[in-house]
Amino acid sequence: MENLVSNRVYVFDTTLRDGEQSPGCSMTLPEKLRMAKHLVELGVDILEAGFPIASEGDFESVRAVSQEYSWVQVAALARSVRGDIERAAKALEKAKRSRIHTFIATSDIHLKYKFNKSRQQILDEAVAGVQLARTYAEDVEFSAEDATRTDPDYLEQVTLSVVAAGARTVNLPDTVGWAVPHEYGQLIARMVKAVGDRAVISVHCHDDLGLAVANSIAAVQAGARQIECTINGIGERAGNASLEEIVCAFKVRKDQLPFETKIVTEHLYPASQCLTSIITFGPQPNKAIVGDNAFAHEAGIHQDGYLKNKATYEIMDPTSVGVPESRLVLGKHSGRHALNQRCGHLGFQLSKDQLDEVYQLFTAVADKKKGVRNDEILHIIHQVTGTPAAAARA
Repeated sequence: MENLVSNRVYVFDTTLRDGEQSPGCSMTLPEKLRMAKHLVELGVDILEAGFPIASEGDFESVRAVSQEYSWVQVAALARSVRGDIERAAKALEKAKRSRIHTFIATSDIHLKYKFNKSRQQILDEAVAGVQLARTYAEDVEFSAEDATRTDPDYLEQVTLSVVAAGARTVNLPDTVGWAVPHEYGQLIARMVKAVGDRAVISVHCHDDLGLAVANSIAAVQAGARQIECTINGIGERAGNASLEEIVCAFKVRKDQLPFETKIVTEHLYPASQCLTSIITFGPQPNKAIVGDNAFAHEAGIHQDGYLKNKATYEIMDPTSVGVPESRLVLGKHSGRHALNQRCGHLGFQLSKDQLDEVYQLFTAVADKKKGVRNDEILHIIHQVTGTPAAAARA
């Protein structure tokens, strides 16, 4: 593992575990293997394949992913409970690079209402879980569930104790999306300082307030060197931090975020499309990086600038994230420049007067629709030129 003072950030993908356990995202074994192929091609550092104690299907998924992709580091989730940890170890038997990821909640609200246990009892269980996991795997990660609502002094005590027990990675998740970036950064900085080079501090942020990516980036700036995230940001409730957004932020804004991952960004869009084909929904159209509109332009001013120089309105090349090309969407906000280009693509070279007339008819149609199709543009051109489409073509 690289020196912790380096700018190398490990990408821990939990699409097949946290993502899959959210409504509408359940996957069969063949579907998990299909998705795992894309994650491997993407270059994730750790692939969390499931929660083996949850179901026979999850157990088999972890086992199958471990066997199919033996060169990849595969993680399995387990509560700090003997049965969970033993089940995770069993599922990872065939893995050449296994990680047992054990967790327990540490916030007072969870201790009181979920466990009815004292802080000392939870601390003892956390340590015992890590110690047991270490008998099955050299690489053990511990997560303090609901870390951001945990008393910081107690959280530091738990963190230091599990590291002493053998945890190589300590994850401090914003389980309910409670944190804001500067606050989360301060918490992470404290824990990074406390553990030094004895363990990697990891973060796992939820998007309940829409801050999962911002919080994850703030954590990396504060010294965290592992980010847990998912494709398309899927996950419990409002979802997890979006893998594609974090990775592209690092890539595009190296001047402010000089961090490195091993993600092959050209595989981001294909991975997103694969996930969409498997689960019951895709990303919203305006989703950063992989949404249908992420590289689409309709406003005339934008289209004109884009046609003169793409950098005017695009901060990254769509092909750099696997999107085939940008799109100019013709609607009521479009201008003559984009319309003329589309006419050319459709095979027509119009005079200035013809273009003006086509534009007037086009905007009249566009005012009544969400977008104007090519066949409708062809019909307008035919009206203006007064000749059959075949004859009017240049």
